[in-house]
Amino acid sequence: MTKFRPCIDLHAGQVKQIVGGTLDSSTDALKTNHVSLEPAGHFARLYRDHDLRAGTLSCWGPRTTRPPLRRWPPGQGACRSGAGSTTGTPGFTSYLFPEGKFSQERLDAVLHSLDGDKQKLVIDLSCRRRGEDRWFVAMNKWQTITDMEVNQETIKQLEPYCSEFLIHAADNEGLQKGIDETLVQRLAEWCSIPVTYAGGGRHLEDLDLVAKLSGGKVDLTIGSALDCFGGSGVKFDDCVAWNNKS
Repeated sequence: MTKFRPCIDLHAGQVKQIVGGTLDSSTDALKTNHVSLEPAGHFARLYRDHDLRAGTLSCWGPRTTRPPLRRWPPGQGACRSGAGSTTGTPGFTSYLFPEGKFSQERLDAVLHSLDGDKQKLVIDLSCRRRGEDRWFVAMNKWQTITDMEVNQETIKQLEPYCSEFLIHAADNEGLQKGIDETLVQRLAEWCSIPVTYAGGGRHLEDLDLVAKLSGGKVDLTIGSALDCFGGSGVKFDDCVAWNNKS
């Protein structure tokens, strides 16, 4: 069944909610919806206290490293690393695409570093829409379009190597303009392993919409719209309640 999944997005050492299309190397071009006064550990503790699992930790920009979020007992599956990570961590995008081209050798190396255990690996396929209902993996802070189209063929190619996919719709990220409904539907059709969609969530009803569009196969991350991140569209407590009733 569809679940609400929490997130922690770090940029330059701070927890932020960023408009995805502006996430480039220029600080002047960066647009944020919210910069939290609380550290990442605060949100890790919040998610732990509400038994929210399988969240994502994404690290962007200078002076941003993966913090030691030791808020859950070992093996409880609280928070996975996501975009901005490299080999040796549970999830990433750019590392798999040197010079914008997919590297099977690098994927093999990552899995080897995890002792061949695909259950420890979540692949982040952050993507941008190109043309009519086509999406391509985007790397380098979502500014560089790679040679990999996100479709049934590539999903089936990667599934044997990971336990789950994280899909950021970068064109919707941070805009609170609604989810990419077609992409959610396609992910439900293509994926036979768990998949979490992120990008554009703005109402609690988006959880119902994702559940309907995907037949309960796709989970949803909501960021900028959440009240705990300065948003007004969705209450964090309502998301917790939604999970508990589903």
